Amino acid sequence: MDKKQVEQQVIENYQKDENMMILVFAQWCVNNDLDPVELYKRAYPSQDSNAALAQMVDLTVDKDEAGEIADETLLGVLSLFGNEDLAIVVTEEIQKRKNS
Repeated sequence: MDKKQVEQQVIENYQKDENMMILVFAQWCVNNDLDPVELYKRAYPSQDSNAALAQMVDLTVDKDEAGEIADETLLGVLSLFGNEDLAIVVTEEIQKRKNS
């Protein structure tokens, strides 16, 4: 592989991993009766719609069919990708759930 091919492979792998992070977030939201698009807008109010999020939301399954996603797992994945603002909104929702 030449340098350009290696760079392309790294970019493709990152994009796949990023999509997996988005899918984990979206499925966690579904599992917890939350709207992933609404939470994303709260975290990033100045951003327009997120095409990757919309695509991953389409891949989610009903919470009865999904496996559990631990809160800590989601927060760890968000942290890996530097989504601190989204992690803050998720943490707020976790606290609401624990307080009710």
